[in-house]
Amino acid sequence: MTAMAHEPLKQEDVLLEGFLALHTPEGFRAELVEGEIVVTPPPDGDHEDCIGLIVEQVILNSRTRMQFAGTKGLVLGRGEGFPRDRVIPDGTFAPRDRRLYRGADPWMPCDGVSMVLEVTSTKPRSDREAKRRCYARAGLPLYLLVDREESSITLFSDPGTDDYRGRCTRPLGKPLTLPAPFAFELETTDLL
Repeated sequence: MTAMAHEPLKQEDVLLEGFLALHTPEGFRAELVEGEIVVTPPPDGDHEDCIGLIVEQVILNSRTRMQFAGTKGLVLGRGEGFPRDRVIPDGTFAPRDRRLYRGADPWMPCDGVSMVLEVTSTKPRSDREAKRRCYARAGLPLYLLVDREESSITLFSDPGTDDYRGRCTRPLGKPLTLPAPFAFELETTDLL
C-alpha cells in the first residue's frame, strides 16, 4: 500500500500499513478499532467455555444451517477519518451455504455475516462501545454480547449509521430469543 511519489500518504493509510505489519505473540489478538490498534492477551478458560456453549447451541438449534468462525478477522466499513476497521470477533456466524470462511487470508469481508459474538474479557469497554459501533456501521444484522462483569447477555439488532437501534438485554440465567435466521431461545444458565 504505497502511494505514488507525488501523493502524500494519509494518516489512515500509514496506520493501516503499520497495523498489517504487526507481529503479535502467539495467542494475542491485534485489531484496528476506530483508528486505534488494540492488542489483547489470550483469553481465560471461562471466556472460551462461554463461547463454546453459545456456538454449540447456535449450530444445533438454528433454523438455517450455520457456519462458525472464531479466528477469522472481519474487514468492516470505513469510519469517518479512520481506515477500515479490522476486528476479530470471538465468534462469527453465517449461513453454511455462503461458505464465507474459505481461503488463507486471515481477514474477510463482512458481507453475508448473520451475527457476531463477543464475550467481555480484559477490555470490556471496547466490546460494549467501540466494537458495537463498528459492527453497526458495517451493517452486521446482529451483535451478541456476553458481559461477564454485568452477568448479562445483550442482543443488538437493527444497525444504524453509528449504532444499533434495537437492544434486548437479559440477566445470565434467563433465555434470550435469537431472531431468524437462528429462530430459537438461547439458554444462558450455563453461562453463569
